[in-house]
This record gives sequence, structure tokens and C-alpha cells, in this order.
Amino acid sequence: MALSAFLGAGPMSGALMSGALMAAPPGATSQPAESTVVAGLIRADEWAQYRDRFIISGRVVDNANGDITHSESQGYGMMLAVMADDSATFSALWGFVRSQMMVRDDGLTAWRWHPATRPHVTDINNATDGDILIAGALLLGANAWEKPELAAAARTIMNAVAGNTVIRAGGQTLLLPGVEGFHRGARPDAPVINPSYWVFEALALFAKHRPQQPVWQKLTESGLMLIDHTSFGPAGAPSEWVSVRDAARPRPAAGFNAEYGYNALRIPLYLMRAGIDDRPRLARFRKLWSRNGQHAPAIIDIHSGRSRYDLDDSGYAMIVASLDCALDGTPIPETLRRFSPALYYPSTLHLLGLSLVRQRYPQCL
Repeated sequence: MALSAFLGAGPMSGALMSGALMAAPPGATSQPAESTVVAGLIRADEWAQYRDRFIISGRVVDNANGDITHSESQGYGMMLAVMADDSATFSALWGFVRSQMMVRDDGLTAWRWHPATRPHVTDINNATDGDILIAGALLLGANAWEKPELAAAARTIMNAVAGNTVIRAGGQTLLLPGVEGFHRGARPDAPVINPSYWVFEALALFAKHRPQQPVWQKLTESGLMLIDHTSFGPAGAPSEWVSVRDAARPRPAAGFNAEYGYNALRIPLYLMRAGIDDRPRLARFRKLWSRNGQHAPAIIDIHSGRSRYDLDDSGYAMIVASLDCALDGTPIPETLRRFSPALYYPSTLHLLGLSLVRQRYPQCL
């Protein structure tokens, strides 16, 4: 099933969008499960370890990348703070976003902040998944602590995302990874998208909070279609960065590693956390990591379909264990039930996976 030809090249203006959508793939589960109370899904001891290791003066430190902070890390940190019921740390994280990273004039967040440079913001472009994570965390915080001002801040970011990074094309509502660099005119193979930027649990929160904005449900539907039908190579793996310039033949975007990599490995986690648990779709992702009868996380080369290298950290293993749990009811291994932080990104995924299982699959514990 190919993407149809693009009708437009740039972001849609305004927050409200209309138009028919291509139907979701047969058998697809396009309605996320209703969100429930999330405070308490992360234990106090786990959160203390994460906070002490990665949060400094209101910013989440990516200790594998020169101790930078990015909008993604702030959004994740804010989400985790709600799940740990830590409003003080949440406020510090949100305060850092507002004072240090919201330096653009369109309501979006500059994506990268470096502690060793002046100015600290070293790339003013946004990362749309970071903005979505931050807005989703604000809605979670507003609900958990009855703070309507957080919901108002979320709406401002939601409107900025819709007005600046969403394009309408070929019957689909699609998400640009950033305002600059991915649209037509910016590169020969544009538009370029990244399927892992669809944070489905946040989109479900947006749709519930603003049902008069159909864009959020439309993005959910288009995200599922893209995940199901932009797969490449002998393994049928979704590439991280996808050119849809030739709508009939989406392909891995030029200038990026052609791989199912660190961005894309979040996709099944995002699906499960949103309650989008279509079995064939989840099984496809697990199959990518099946070797010799075992399931193990790895970076997959698109062209060969083979593993480029294995991922040993427990945070990546937690995604596989969550898939085994969702598909087969397999208990989470005892070693993964214990959280021990190492690097920012896999440690974040580990806590997101643990909270997922506690919320949606407690029988696996």
C-alpha cells in the first residue's frame, strides 16, 4: 500500500485541519486505550536513582552525548516525574524548558542545549517529538495535580505543533520532524518524516483534551499507516528517516543511516503504551529481533536485514520483554524488574517499559 502523491509541501497554517483520510490498514487498531491515572507507576526508589543520576538543576542530562539536554529528554523527564508523583521535580524541569529552551518565536522548543557553550542553545530548530512529549507531560501533570495552567501551556504547544510541523498531503495528515530541514525546498528528497516521532500516547491525550481538533486523531491514523507500510529490505524493517518525495515509493532518506535504529526501536514501546496492541503489528516488530529462537534487541541494517550490532543495555531488553509479555503473557525477567541506571536513553526506556507493564500488563509481574 503506497502513499499517494503529495498535495502540499509545507506546514498547514492554523490548528484545525480537514479533509478525507486514507483508510487505516485492515485489522489495524487505530483507537488508543483510554488513559488512566499514571501517578505511582514508578516506584520512589527507582525515581530517586533516575533523578540523582540524570537530573541537574532542572535539566535531564544525556550522559552519552556530552551531557547535553534536549527537548526529548525534558519531555521524558517530565512524564516520568508525573508517574513518580514528584511535582517539585516536574516544576523544575518545566521551568528549565520555559527559561532556557523556549527561545523560538513560534511557541516550539529549541531542541538542543549544551552546558559548555555560550549561548547554551546550539541548535534553535525544534524536534517535534520533544514538543509532543512536553505537551503530553503537561496534560498528565495538569490531571494528576489539578493544575489547569499546565493544560493551558500544553494547548499552546499543541497549537504550535499543528500550525508549524503538520502537513496535509495525499489524503494524509503527516508530521515533520522539525520546522526546518525536512520540507520541500530544504532537501532534494523532501518531505522527510520519522515514524518514531509519532508519540501515540500523547496524541491520544491531545485528542481527548481537544476533541474539536481532528488533527490529533488523524495523526494517529496516519502514523499507524506509515508504520505498517514503510518497511524496507529483506527484514521489512521501518527505516528511521523516510523520504516520501516519490509517494508511490517511499525510501530511506538520503544522508541518514539506513537502519532500524535508536529512534525506531521506540515504536513498539509507543504503541503498547498507547494501548494500540494489534497483535500482527507488534509481532512484526518482535520478529525483527528474533535470532536463533531468541528475541534480543539490535540495530538492523535496512539493506541486508541483518543485525549491525546488538544492544546489551537492560533498557533495550525491556522493550523485547514487554513485547513478549503483550504477545504471549511471558513474565518479565527478574533482572529487568530491578532498575539500575547507566546511560540516559536506555534508562529512560527501562522506566517507560516498567511503568507500561505495571499499568497494562500487571499479570507479567
